[in-house]
Amino acid sequence: MVVVMSPDATEEDVAAVVERVNAAGGEAFISRGVTRTIIGLVGDVEQFAELDLGAMRGVADVLRVSTPYKLVSRDNHPDMTTVYVGADSVGAVPIGPDTFTLIAGPCAVETPEQTLEAARLAQAAGATLLRGGAFKPRTSPYTFQGLGEAGLKILAEVRAETGLPVVTEVVDPRDVDLVAQYADMLQVGTRNMQNFALLQAVGAAGRPVLLKRGMSATIEEWLMAAEYIAQRGNLDIVLCERGIRTFEKATRNTLDISAVPVAHGLSHLPVVVDPSHSAGRRDLVVPLSRAAIAAGADGLIVDVHPDPASALCDGAQALTAQDIRQLAAAVRELPPLLGRVAARRAAPEEAALT
Repeated sequence: MVVVMSPDATEEDVAAVVERVNAAGGEAFISRGVTRTIIGLVGDVEQFAELDLGAMRGVADVLRVSTPYKLVSRDNHPDMTTVYVGADSVGAVPIGPDTFTLIAGPCAVETPEQTLEAARLAQAAGATLLRGGAFKPRTSPYTFQGLGEAGLKILAEVRAETGLPVVTEVVDPRDVDLVAQYADMLQVGTRNMQNFALLQAVGAAGRPVLLKRGMSATIEEWLMAAEYIAQRGNLDIVLCERGIRTFEKATRNTLDISAVPVAHGLSHLPVVVDPSHSAGRRDLVVPLSRAAIAAGADGLIVDVHPDPASALCDGAQALTAQDIRQLAAAVRELPPLLGRVAARRAAPEEAALT
């Protein structure tokens, strides 16, 4: 942390800052310039934040130069992480810097037939992971909330049929153990990004976690949420940019495509993009997918449905068979231009060696 003194700060002002820092167990190093004095602090940054140094006389600004998220930061982990999903079930699917991974499936599990057909569509697009919601947090209490455990059982049956590991959302800390029995990867949705009890619970569940960015969250807040998961001993975290809430009404959310390289620069965790929930419109999903690939995303998560007109959840953004052909072409052709190969399932022992 750095304390920047104002040009009119006195020696007494500087001494007062140094004394307060030393009293808190830190060290202060003074650097005097032509017009300003800067004091560098070494010690517990969180403790320094409690000293209210910015309110002291002669202080112009207090700047944090070390990241508050230690475990997910690239400062302490310069090499990018590859997360393997499904290593203990049907084979390990990598999500990381050298591959491109497509996660696809229905937004909500409705019936066994609908889920299996959606999974087949997902495979046709090149998906190696199946997404599907059994628990659905919805803005309105009157809309479809998911089938619960019955939906989880359907997902497990479809996994056995297709070989696709399952990614599904958990919305309540009390359900984490139940969902982990069926799922290969636990998803934390945008509305729960700062549900700290849930973050801690999924961190201790022994499953990889897909963490969606909150619709009004800064990138730092997103990474701090990931830190909650990592603190429970789980670094198998994949960040998901799914659009943020802005003044724009043309789309459901505004896809922050810059979040991909920014998050990659700050964290060693993989980053995937959800063009379905960011746009809320079927016609924009493929163009946004192309943009995400070009920006360096490690993967995509998209909605597909065999009959979007009858979907119980988010039918307007679900891809049809024709859309899937366009998506498949983008997933097949664009990642190799960036030096990536399509993700494939590795044997569990192969993932264990990484």
